[in-house]
Amino acid sequence: MHSDKPNLASALVRHLREQISGGAIPPGQKLPSENELIAEHGVSRTVVREAITRLQAEGLVYTRRGAGSFALTPPPAAEPSQPAAPRTVAERRQLLEFRTGFESEAAALAAANHQPADLKRLDAALHAFEQATGHAAQSMQCDYEFHLAIAQASANPYFSHAVQGFGPAMISMPRQRIESSADGQGGSLDAVSAEHRGIRDAIAAGNPMAAAAAMRVHLGNSLRRLAFEAGA
Repeated sequence: MHSDKPNLASALVRHLREQISGGAIPPGQKLPSENELIAEHGVSRTVVREAITRLQAEGLVYTRRGAGSFALTPPPAAEPSQPAAPRTVAERRQLLEFRTGFESEAAALAAANHQPADLKRLDAALHAFEQATGHAAQSMQCDYEFHLAIAQASANPYFSHAVQGFGPAMISMPRQRIESSADGQGGSLDAVSAEHRGIRDAIAAGNPMAAAAAMRVHLGNSLRRLAFEAGA
């Protein structure tokens, strides 16, 4: 790469897209700086900025003024039997609406059927999430593990299969979460942590109605956080 031509930007887009989709740059991690990309690929600043703009349009990158560009959750390779991960705000809202139904029931069953080992998994995921402040990608993984632990505690394998089918991509990496981690404030993450603990406590108490209600509150608040991010 030695000149400012459209194919140079396309080549850089392909390279970064592969890095994000392949996990070399996980969700929430900062991309190399403009200067690093210029030095590594031998292109101009114009080419780098065009490539980042294209990745933003694809929903793979979020650029935060003064902080740099960060990877967002990439869509997995499409499979006939598995829906693609949500990329737009509308798709993320639809997934949260779907999750509200089946995860509320999973939480109720977890309250009725959980075993001591299930509570240990829930507590481990909660603790890891609380310790992940400042690490957006890590908090996303811990968030997923918490919801997976609830599905497993339901003692109904269909709930576990549903959560595992979506994978960590069911926990979106919105700009708000990246900003909370980058700022070290963690306001929205603190709220999520408190909601998770409410679900866990209801499950531990063996109260199916309270567990289902706590899950509905959590995912309802997630919908409101999504609307806030979208400017609604």
